[in-house]
Amino acid sequence: MEPRIWLIAGPTASGKSALALRLAEVTGGEIVNADSMQLYADLRMLTARPSPDEEARAPHHLFGTVDAADGWSVGRWLRAAHDVLADITGRGRPAVVVGGTGLYFRALTQGLAEAPEIPAEVRRQTAVDYDALGHDAFRDRLALHDPAAAARIEVNDRQRLSRAWEVYAATGRALSDWQADSTLAPPAIAWTSVALEPPREALYARCDARLAAMLETGVLDEVAALAARNLDPALPLMKAVGFRELAGHLRGETSLRDALAAAQQETRRYAKRQTTWMRGQMAGWPRLTEINAEDQWRQFLALNPALTP
Repeated sequence: MEPRIWLIAGPTASGKSALALRLAEVTGGEIVNADSMQLYADLRMLTARPSPDEEARAPHHLFGTVDAADGWSVGRWLRAAHDVLADITGRGRPAVVVGGTGLYFRALTQGLAEAPEIPAEVRRQTAVDYDALGHDAFRDRLALHDPAAAARIEVNDRQRLSRAWEVYAATGRALSDWQADSTLAPPAIAWTSVALEPPREALYARCDARLAAMLETGVLDEVAALAARNLDPALPLMKAVGFRELAGHLRGETSLRDALAAAQQETRRYAKRQTTWMRGQMAGWPRLTEINAEDQWRQFLALNPALTP
């Protein structure tokens, strides 16, 4: 059988990691991370990264390999994923790409315009400029050099405005021009996709229970360790769902009970955003609508009968 790439997307707490591991064990495949938070080494529990025991059951790639101080873009993940997938399929093994970051899946399946890496000093100066100029003046300055980007980026989207300016500042060339010229194409190999969309109330209940359980297994310790590094709050991992609320509790700003409730609410909102994104951007992907692992597996086998013993 030719090597295959399996794609499993779903909101947080939907069971996608367990499904991916089971599929990898059945097919002899290797698991590739497509979750923007699970890339980082610092918050294994809070980001629900696979445990060491789970990672030992099948090869895992791009999990916990990046330091929190090194913010990765979609393009950087895509280049790394291309290399990993080429290696896996080149050895004749299936690859199971799993995660909840919709932009990663869109880039992988549709391609992505490539822009250069940005020196750290340019990123730092851009942050200083944004704070000094304010949103409107910063956008006006960008419009002088990249009017297309300035026009399409939504109001108050600091991250994308900053990225567009960083590219121009580092290269002397507009991000829009870079995007028009180069594309990282999808892998030249067959892929099979599925999206998990369990019942909303069941998903929300699982989100709540999982976060509460994390408090019993040391999640506050890893939050405290990351907070103690005093990293730039604009870095991706500093925006991990639940980090702000739990870090606030550790600073004495709120009770643990209130911090947990706020973190649970943010997690539910995040799951809703992920589901909404999938409905719009992955409308053609087959759906698994159960939340129980065995029921999900039965649905998956019904969609892929060749896997049935």
